[in-house]
Amino acid sequence: MHAASYLADSALIGAEVLDGVRIDIDADGRIAALHPGAAPGDVARLAGLVVPGLPNLHCHAFQRAMAGLAERAGPEGDNFWRWREVMYRFLAALTPEDVQAIAAQTYAEGLCHGYTSAAEFHYLHNAPDGTAYAEPAELALRIVAAAEAAGVGLTLLPVLYRHGGFGAAPAAAGQRRFLLDRDGFAALCGAMARHVPIGIAPHSLRAVGPDDLAWACELAAAFGPATPVHLHVAEQAQEVADCLAWSGARPVAWLLDHAPVDARWCLVHATHVDGDECARLAASGAVAGLCQTTEANLGDGIFPLRPYLAAGGRFGVGSDSNVSASPVEELRWLEYVRRLESRARNVTETRPGASVGASLLARAASGGAQALGRPAGTLAVGNMADLVVLDPAHPALIGRHGTALLDAWVFSGNTTPVAHVMVGGTWVVRNGAHVRGPAIAASFARTMRRLAAAL
Repeated sequence: MHAASYLADSALIGAEVLDGVRIDIDADGRIAALHPGAAPGDVARLAGLVVPGLPNLHCHAFQRAMAGLAERAGPEGDNFWRWREVMYRFLAALTPEDVQAIAAQTYAEGLCHGYTSAAEFHYLHNAPDGTAYAEPAELALRIVAAAEAAGVGLTLLPVLYRHGGFGAAPAAAGQRRFLLDRDGFAALCGAMARHVPIGIAPHSLRAVGPDDLAWACELAAAFGPATPVHLHVAEQAQEVADCLAWSGARPVAWLLDHAPVDARWCLVHATHVDGDECARLAASGAVAGLCQTTEANLGDGIFPLRPYLAAGGRFGVGSDSNVSASPVEELRWLEYVRRLESRARNVTETRPGASVGASLLARAASGGAQALGRPAGTLAVGNMADLVVLDPAHPALIGRHGTALLDAWVFSGNTTPVAHVMVGGTWVVRNGAHVRGPAIAASFARTMRRLAAAL
């Protein structure tokens, strides 16, 4: 990679949209300098508004290929747990080649919508019969290869999955591809840390008991004091009831009482929290990982975002099951659900006159970068050059300027106005198309046809 410089027509620097910003990028793919009000020179022009790319803080890439398979009416009370059974049957057919092809397509689609990095919550470890592959890291290496092909910034989160439910319940047959013992998990993390940045991901309080959770926290510390720690928590009301029956405490309260939750942590979903849990989660400095399109698709419930923000809570957004590739759709749902709740408008931003779109984008970018442990989320010296260039001639953006352009991006249109995307100093989307899009799409199509015949 070589150092380069660009002159953006405008760029989002902090909370302001500034004109004529020269962006210098060093040979390591980081922002070396920012020069607002720069005169035109002999550097390449970026026609449009440059904004920081959005981190995708929670992704199960393989689920992109099962989107739509669980949308058939079931018995009365159809719910998340029935969806999970569909998912178990689906993943039983996946080969390592399938996993790589699907992940590359998932990441490429996200890049075209403005996701520049992804935290892959990787719990698919074993062969369909539950045995280890000859290369135990086979599927994790496939994720890395897919990320490299797509050009997305990857934080790999190997998942520790030990049990089928609270109280060390035995795992079901559909969960056998997820299971690893401590030695196997530690070896996987060590192997993958040689390839990409990693975090540690105890799957959930359902799947990881207290002793294993404490051990996982020690393992995270051994990889470094800034190692991210992610886990699912309180996604379903039934999970809260089961946790109460097991421990006498609600899931988030139990976690805050028994684990060193701090700014390294991302609590994914945390949908069902009471007022005390909400305030304590905000005070911990952890990030709430909100995946609105998946949470809506699964009928999870509604996270108490307004009181959480009022308490100073941090959040980011994730594609989770990948029923949507767009961070903008996640942000719309964040605002729109709360409008429906309150029968009011512009409710996630309380400062009079402030841009709701700009506020959501900034908070999600900052919280997502924190959750990934990636120096990104803002256009700032020293951060990764993860840049998204918006096309001002796109129908959704024509005639908009400054932060009004960001409001238009978040709250209008269904086609993406993303023109170009850079990750770590390398262009991966040009003129609205992924630079390796045709090859990635062809591989994905072959996988989808094979799966259609197998399922």
